Amino acid sequence: MNHDTLKTCARCGDFRPIPMITTMNPAGIALFSPCRLNNGIALKNRLVVAPMTHYASHEDGALSDEERRFIGNRAQGFGMFITAATCVSPEGKSFYGEPEAAGEQHLPGLRETARIIQAQGAKAILQLHHGGKSVVMHDGVLPYPAIPAGAQRLAPSADGEAREAAQADIRALIGAFARAAELAIRAGFDGVEIHGANGFLLQQFYSAKSNRRTDEWGGSRERRMRFPLAVVDAVVAVREAMQRPGFIIGYRFSPEEDGADGLTMADSFALIDALTEKPLQYLHVSLASFHGKARRGADANQTRMHLLHSHINGRIPLIGVGNLLDRPAILSAWESGWADFVGLGKAVMLNPDLAELLAQGKDGDIITELDPARADRYGIPERLWQLCLKAPDWLPPLKREERQKN
Repeated sequence: MNHDTLKTCARCGDFRPIPMITTMNPAGIALFSPCRLNNGIALKNRLVVAPMTHYASHEDGALSDEERRFIGNRAQGFGMFITAATCVSPEGKSFYGEPEAAGEQHLPGLRETARIIQAQGAKAILQLHHGGKSVVMHDGVLPYPAIPAGAQRLAPSADGEAREAAQADIRALIGAFARAAELAIRAGFDGVEIHGANGFLLQQFYSAKSNRRTDEWGGSRERRMRFPLAVVDAVVAVREAMQRPGFIIGYRFSPEEDGADGLTMADSFALIDALTEKPLQYLHVSLASFHGKARRGADANQTRMHLLHSHINGRIPLIGVGNLLDRPAILSAWESGWADFVGLGKAVMLNPDLAELLAQGKDGDIITELDPARADRYGIPERLWQLCLKAPDWLPPLKREERQKN
């Protein structure tokens, strides 16, 4: 591994190899080294289970047996495990079978989720989500997510079935994220990740494409940024009020959007500058490809990961992701020096024992394509399994012969 990568890793804090992993995995020593976050919390390595939507919670957002099975063996060997998007308020559900952290009724399931993850040795991070105007349904496999009778979807500006959030709504939405953070702390989670990516509510407020307001919550870039930053401040305030300085808070963002008014890399740089002023522990970029190049607002000859990591310049650790399916791709991403942590989703879906296979250098045992005939191997919830069989690009690829059949 080159000297530049070592410098990048050292930005996260204490850089010490773990002897057992070092001898098992000589090609990826630094990837399996511990790291101390800026709030003093130590992580055992730089591997992160990225959030995976599973469509498996009960209709009321409570934990199901399918969820227990799905998360029950996928955190082993990872430093952090970030849960599926978990809705902070029922009208914000975007996925059928989405878990919730909206009230006392969800506390037992949240406690169990945290325990399941922590029993496998990983830090348990609850991803806090509100979909705003966005509702996700795929090819008729899933019904629209249910929201309470009489409730209406909210957005920064009126859009389709969503109405523009009034001042009182905005205060309530910020409060919902704070309440969810409090529930996460009481449930025993090690931290939360604020979901500001993938076109959901926080990103809707920041984007001029979806935020057409003229009040203090819209207009200029700084005013559009006000809502996501207010959510961050509210979550941080909960941590302080509950005297939990070791509680991890991260923020996930998407760096670009399509359309003339969509977010550009320049917008993301501005958001990063504001977020690094907050007492956060990490940022997490959402990307389809780790090596994808920028389109607007920065050098289009450079990858987004390189540009983002260079702009952050060691101020805060960055989790990088993007279709990393096998050991060479994962190690290559790490050795690029563009990420302080590597997040893995599809590969974990296919390989519940992925961290062990990586550590032991068992390249040939890592599965990179989903075999429809081996449903028993993966432990994937039924609705998610049916979506996998349709092979959308955001889920693991099917075996080649199955793709040819389709």
